[in-house]
Amino acid sequence: MTCPICAKDTDPRYRPFCSRRCADLDLGKWLTGSYAIPADEPEDVDEAEAEIERSQMKPH
Repeated sequence: MTCPICAKDTDPRYRPFCSRRCADLDLGKWLTGSYAIPADEPEDVDEAEAEIERSQMKPH
């Protein structure tokens, strides 16, 4: 198995990465939103936002 960041052989301590550096680079991509799961229907996002707004408007 090779590291998904740099393609070197993986290290069991950092699997599936080869080093802590590559693991941290991957984490950074997740945290900055570089990775995203595409949606087939854009209205899903609009519906989710509307649901959040409705739930925030309800008295607690």
